[in-house]
Amino acid sequence: MSPHPSSPPALVPTVAESPAPTSPIRVLVVDDHALFRRGLVSVLEEEDIHVVSEAGDGEEAVRLAIEHRPDVVLMDVRMPHSSGIDACPRIRESVPHAKFVMLTMSDEESDLFDALKAGATGYLLKEIGVTDIAGVVRSIAKGHSFINPAMATKLIGEFAELAKQESSPRGAPTLPQLTPRETEVLKLLAHSLNNREIGERLFITENTVKNHVRNILEKLQVHSRTEAAIYAVRAEYVN
Repeated sequence: MSPHPSSPPALVPTVAESPAPTSPIRVLVVDDHALFRRGLVSVLEEEDIHVVSEAGDGEEAVRLAIEHRPDVVLMDVRMPHSSGIDACPRIRESVPHAKFVMLTMSDEESDLFDALKAGATGYLLKEIGVTDIAGVVRSIAKGHSFINPAMATKLIGEFAELAKQESSPRGAPTLPQLTPRETEVLKLLAHSLNNREIGERLFITENTVKNHVRNILEKLQVHSRTEAAIYAVRAEYVN
């Protein structure tokens, strides 16, 4: 793994859909390169993060996630037998509280977007400094989302392209039966506000915001707040 990058991972739409897990954070490490995997385990354990198990591919990751029920799955994208992207939704079915961080060499936009669609809340290139990884895992466990700076730039570019496409005569997509309050929450979510900040803006409790966010994700048929934010951009809710 390379030295520290010049800047920390970029923060993208902040999430807080569940309370931060009690210490220590339980992590499943998934990578097909055993030496790299062991390095990750060593770094995390030095930072008092409990690695519940290791896996070498997506299939093994699904089995071990069901067995150990980790808080965070730190996983490569491209692996033999079953990719990390394929494993995400399968793990979520049995371990719905788990959060997913892709730690990968792939800087392909398609992998980034597929990972977000699969429910990943973190996407980091392996160039990240080793001591930064524990901090990212803690933030993800608390409900934040992180994307490597270079990939965040690509994501912002995609936002802009979607907005441009939807300004064509075809018009913006129609939102599926959101209530007026859910629409307000979606607009604020798309501006990267977390649940506490949304509650303060709308004078409602944080738990009420969580319920609205859950309903919005179900109605939009998306898996993460990041996907909901993309939808909001396409619906022209982001200035």
